[in-house]
Amino acid sequence: MLETSARLLRLLSLLQMPREWTGPQLAQRLSVTTRTVRNDVERLRSLGYPVDARPGAGGGYRLGAGNALPPLLLDDDEAMAVAVGLRTAAAGGVAGIEETSLRALVKLEQVLPSRLRHRLETLLAATAVLPRPGPVVEADVLAAIAGAVRAREQLRFEYESFDGAASRRTAEPHRLVHTRGRWYLAAWDVDREAWRTFRVDRVLLRTPNGPRFASREEPEGGLVEYVERSLGSAAWRYRARAIVHAPADVIGARVPAAVVVEPVDDHTCAAHVGSDTPQQLALWLGMLDADFTIDDAPELAEHLLTLAHRYSRAVRQTQ
Repeated sequence: MLETSARLLRLLSLLQMPREWTGPQLAQRLSVTTRTVRNDVERLRSLGYPVDARPGAGGGYRLGAGNALPPLLLDDDEAMAVAVGLRTAAAGGVAGIEETSLRALVKLEQVLPSRLRHRLETLLAATAVLPRPGPVVEADVLAAIAGAVRAREQLRFEYESFDGAASRRTAEPHRLVHTRGRWYLAAWDVDREAWRTFRVDRVLLRTPNGPRFASREEPEGGLVEYVERSLGSAAWRYRARAIVHAPADVIGARVPAAVVVEPVDDHTCAAHVGSDTPQQLALWLGMLDADFTIDDAPELAEHLLTLAHRYSRAVRQTQ
């Protein structure tokens, strides 16, 4: 009986994977006959687990959706990954998820074997997750947007821009991105016929959703990189185009993804850079560790000259 129960748990664990298993494949994994597999599947069904089966050469078994949550069977690495993820989620970002994550983490710790509990306690004691200040997003809003992304349905929503301006938008949602402590939606703006990045905490969804849409070619580098670039551009108060006397691949490795680096030739590139103040921008350009010139930015040139004089005076005073 114990052997049968252990085999049923192993079978249930296999069926929880996002794939279909043929009878012979399951029989090989469990070291039993295909007839035993069929009997074990019927036992799981009698216990209330909806095991779907498709007959034929291309068919197989998989666990379907039921009314009750089946026991979650994890191996050692999966259990550690879930525990670390719950600890990180408790830092915030989604409204109400902090307490829920901690409750789930406590439940998981209670059922971990001693060897894993010790590993987890060691890891959690040696690490810290700093909560990032900023707005949180309701979980049902994220779920609604994610559902529209999956169904490829247009979203209609009210949106408040960074300067407080309100507008009505119709967009084709393609990807949710979490970065810098905030949630962003990468979407095709139907009215403006262009890719846009929207902060989810500034989105007020209107129902119902719009019609379905076809997939589009993503911006260069993909949607995640597009969001990173757009965030950098939107956050900069002061911008400049610097001609840097170094290859583009060298400079690109020294700057974040939000900085657009374009090759000019094999030895020169153009970097579109920005910062909150011209003083910070001047300092940042100096950190490129390469000679550069500035295109049409007289205010920045003035601060570069001030910085050069300051460094020159410091050098003279140390001689």
